[in-house]
Parts: sequence; structure tokens; C-alpha cells
Amino acid sequence: MKKYLQKNKLLTILFLGLLFFLIFYFVLPQIYNLKYDSKINKLLDKENVDSEKIKGSEEIEPIQNIVTHIDTPTTVKAIYISGWVAGNLPLRTKILNIIKTTELNSIVIDVKDSTGRISFSVNDPKLIEVGSAEKRIRDIREFVALLHENNIYVIGRIATFQDPYLAKKWPEYAVKKSSNKNILWADDKCKRAIRRNSEKTCTYWMDAGSQKVWDYVASVGDEAYSDGFDELNFDYIRYPADGDLKDIYFPVSEGKIRADVMSNFYTFLHNHYFGLQNEKTLRPKISADIFGLTTTETNDLGIGQLLIPLATNFDYIAPMVYPSHFAPGTYGYKNPATKPYEIVNFSMKKANERLVNAGLDPLKLRPWLQDFDLGAIYTKEMVQAQIKAVYDAGLTSWMLWDPANTYTESALLSE
Repeated sequence: MKKYLQKNKLLTILFLGLLFFLIFYFVLPQIYNLKYDSKINKLLDKENVDSEKIKGSEEIEPIQNIVTHIDTPTTVKAIYISGWVAGNLPLRTKILNIIKTTELNSIVIDVKDSTGRISFSVNDPKLIEVGSAEKRIRDIREFVALLHENNIYVIGRIATFQDPYLAKKWPEYAVKKSSNKNILWADDKCKRAIRRNSEKTCTYWMDAGSQKVWDYVASVGDEAYSDGFDELNFDYIRYPADGDLKDIYFPVSEGKIRADVMSNFYTFLHNHYFGLQNEKTLRPKISADIFGLTTTETNDLGIGQLLIPLATNFDYIAPMVYPSHFAPGTYGYKNPATKPYEIVNFSMKKANERLVNAGLDPLKLRPWLQDFDLGAIYTKEMVQAQIKAVYDAGLTSWMLWDPANTYTESALLSE
């Protein structure tokens, strides 16, 4: 009988131990969204666990999930990556290794691209209600913190008025056809997509005069800053430039002067981020992507962009002086794509002079340069020619763009 009781007691202890093990390791983590880390033998909040750290190609060590920001480098040398690449460990590891081993010190990451989708989960209830967020980058705060650990300045790109997701969500504020105000207006890219039976890739536009859209864009920027982005880079801050512009209707800003509408938007962003009295508080820097021709033209090109109002309201201005994007004959060159030094140097010299004449700091200028094949095969020498053209124009900062995120590493100086 004694042996029988001892045996039952042992079985009871084993049973209770097994029950405790199952509850502790499997039930509690599901209830409280916890993850067991066997290396340090404790339960951790999943949101505070960093599963990857780039150091060469080594596995990432856990880092503390605290939102930080770093100051803008005196000279910014950046490359762009999409949200998809930022969320892919092998691809972003390759990009980060390029930054760490070359003169680069900054990175531009899509916060919201021209599909209208935000690249990561959001916390703002207003943004959650819109439903535009996707989990392309599942560890955004940890990733930004890792970049900061490596002293890399983080810029968040926000495609602004080109937003097909929002156009279908809020059609009352979207650009329409004047011949049928119930139909979304399509630019040339969208028309090509429709011909391919791929309407879902259309790049529909929002009316640039909509205050509701302005507030939404500012909320996206606030969300990015709360996740650690140091600077907000606003792209597509203009009216449409191609497509059937005779059959276009703007439900909010129809009949208004486009340059005035855009200037009001620039002022809105300035006041939102600088504070109405330019308070010296912690805030993101803000920058604006603009057409390359805006550097030399004094009219608004029909899209509402004027250099001086832009430079007055933003910390930095990023003219997209890709030589391939200039029409044949521009500045006297039959094929501008084959003249990388000449196009970039002429454009940026003129922009420099115009800012100086307006009493503004020319070092606000930070051009986008071409590192992709269009109009010509872009070699190491052609990328370097553009960088030299920037310096020869009296400027110090630049950013490289390649939509495929494959950069000419040999064109960059070693660290």
C-alpha cells in the first residue's frame, strides 16, 4: 500500500509538472502575445523582440526597442529602397552592407508608395480606419533602431497625391474625368495598365486641394516619425503631368490657380511640422521631391511646383534631375540621357543661384541622381559624373535612385 501511495504521489507530481509546462510555454504566450526566448530564459513581448541584426551576413542580435532619432548629417549621401526590400532580410542586408562599406550614410525607405499602401502596421486609429497599411516591413521599429545603431540617417518617402488606394476609398476627393465625373481620371501609366488588363495597378490621383487628404498625409508622416524615421520625404506633391489633361476635373480645386493650391499645401506641412511659431521642438526634418525642370523654370510647369515657395517651406529640396527624364533638346542637348554631368550641373547651378538670390540657403538642395538604365546604359562613370556635377555646382548632398534597388557600388567611394 505504501509503495502504491508513493507511486501515485510521483505520478501526481509528474502530471502537475507537465500541466505547468504546457500552461507556461504554450497557453500563456498565446493569451498575452508573448514569445519564449530560450537563450536568455525568459518570456518577452513579441513586439520587443528583434529577430535580425545585420552585421555582414550574420544573424541579428536582439536590440532594445526604443524609438530614437539622429541628427541630419552635414552631407547626406543616400540610396532608396522600397518597402518590400526593407522587409526582406537578405535584400536589405545587401543594401546595408553597401552603406556600411561605402561613403553612403543615409537611406530612403518607402513609408507610403504610389500604390497608396503604407509599408508597415500603424497605431493611429484614423489610419487604421482607412485600412491602407500592409505588413511589408514587419519589424519597422527594430529595423530603424538597427539603422541608427549603425549611424545611418533614415528618410521616409511618402507618395502624396498619387494614391490609387485612397482614390477608391474616398472617390469624392479623387481626380475625375470632366466628361464623366463619376469616373476616375487615368494618367498615361494607368491607361497602359488598363490596356494590359491590369487596372489594379493604375496610379489614380487625389485632388491636391483637399484638406482631408492633407490631414491624412500629415498623419502618415506623424506615424513614421513615431517609429523612428528622422526625415519625411514628400513625393508627388503636384498636379498630374501626363494623360488627357483636357478631360480632367478636380472636385475640390477646380478653377483655382495650381501654384497657389500647392503653396498652401507646402505652408500646411511647414506649420504642421515646424510649429506655427517655428518652435524649437523635436520634429522630423521634411523634404520635397520636385521635377528636375523646376530648378530652371520660373513657371509652375502646369503642375503647381515653384522652386522658391518649396524652398521656403521645406528643410530640403530634392530635384529629380535624372538626365533621362529631360526631353530631347533640353538645354541644347539632343539626348540629355547621354549627358549626365552637363544636365545635373546646369540644373543645380541654376537652382543654387536662385536660392541665393532669394536669401535662402542653397545647401537645402539635395538632388536625386540616376542609377538606372533609361535613354542610355548607366555606367559607373556616368553615376560618378552626376556626383561630381553636384559638387561642382557648389552643393554637397545627393541621393541615388533605382526603382529596382540595384546600385552601382563601384561608383561609390570606400568608407
